Amino acid sequence: MRLSRYFIPILKETPAEAQIVSHRLMLRAGMIRQASAGIYSWLPLGYKALRKIEAIVHDEQQKAGAIPVLMPTIQSADLWRESGRYDAYGPEMLRIKDRHDRDMLYGPTNEEQITEIAGAGIRSYRDLPTILYHIQWKFRDEVRPRFGIMRGREFLMKDGYSFDIDKAGATHSYNRMFVSYLRTFERMGLKAVPMRADSGPIGGDMTHEFLILADTGESAVFLDSDIADLSLGADKIDWEDAEGLQGIVDRWTSAYARTDETHEEAVFNAEVPEARRVTARGIEVGHIFYFGTKYSEAMNAKVAGPEGSPVAFESGSYGIGVSRLVGAIIEANHDDKGMIWPEAVAPFEVAVINLKQGDAEADAACESLYDNLNARGFDALYDDRNERAGSKFATIDLIGVPWKLIVGPRGLKEGVVELVNRRTGEAVNLSPDEALNRLSAQFGRA
Repeated sequence: MRLSRYFIPILKETPAEAQIVSHRLMLRAGMIRQASAGIYSWLPLGYKALRKIEAIVHDEQQKAGAIPVLMPTIQSADLWRESGRYDAYGPEMLRIKDRHDRDMLYGPTNEEQITEIAGAGIRSYRDLPTILYHIQWKFRDEVRPRFGIMRGREFLMKDGYSFDIDKAGATHSYNRMFVSYLRTFERMGLKAVPMRADSGPIGGDMTHEFLILADTGESAVFLDSDIADLSLGADKIDWEDAEGLQGIVDRWTSAYARTDETHEEAVFNAEVPEARRVTARGIEVGHIFYFGTKYSEAMNAKVAGPEGSPVAFESGSYGIGVSRLVGAIIEANHDDKGMIWPEAVAPFEVAVINLKQGDAEADAACESLYDNLNARGFDALYDDRNERAGSKFATIDLIGVPWKLIVGPRGLKEGVVELVNRRTGEAVNLSPDEALNRLSAQFGRA
């Protein structure tokens, strides 16, 4: 993409309403624009980041055996009356009526809808286990929407649902999603810590939140620092190996890690040596629940069991805040110049910066680099604007492009361009071909 042709309405001043880093930077970088309280339009740069994150979530869900579907945003109130949640959910649910005076709602979650689908479509225990998921917009009428997309009223969410014939199978499905979440967040360059949590209005007796440590987090968290050193890395996962998956879950849950809702100070002090006690704040980016037959019994969603008699599904639900992740990643990756995107989710991976637009040699070198980057599959941004070098650097640093290729007449006379890493500031002079090869190796595109 040529920056001179891209729609990126950068603000020079920080809007007064922006209280946290991600909100300030997303507004300044022209990623979002407020439509009304807690509701935002996603502009090209923000939308590009959102889709990169969404693609990773899709990929990891399907690797773990989940099957994508798409459910509607508007649901019938009758389904929620079956489960008993219509009146219990609270004012966060946007209740509406259609033209025939039927009670409807804008879905804040989809347990009822998916249970009805599974109950109608799965006939026998032989068709289990099944994990279905979708990525869809949700609406919760927050009383005080704030912090931009971090606590908005409309948000994009991945919610998945497992269906099993017994608790052992449901536990295996739960563990699949637990490990899938670890992989998902690691791919995004995040350290997301699973913590024992409260089940809230969804229900269930086994639940974990995944939180990113950040000063602006909404929850106080208490953990053993050892858990922050754990990583799946490149370990191959056998999703059918129930014992192996349970072992991974046990490893990540054996150390103390809880939110303020479930924290027990006496247990924390007794279990964790003082040198390893961490008290911080965290941003929730995922939440998983096992709730057994809570919805299948209420909605009479059953299958023929091994003995032929009807058996209610054992189920769980698994959420990831896809749009919230954009803000959470920025909160965890920024400096005083702007965002620092992890490579896997960067809207643009490499920026070509022409220090002397209009100079024949510099223009030709930049065009060649830009064409080669595109040919190698990079999301490349070419800053071809007729602006001062300082202005170009400020823009590229603000929007957080991980790598810069800086091209100017002086370097070209020596046959080199400058390759700069946004996160570390490390800069090296290389020939254009060497720079391209270095980037291809870095991104695994050699």
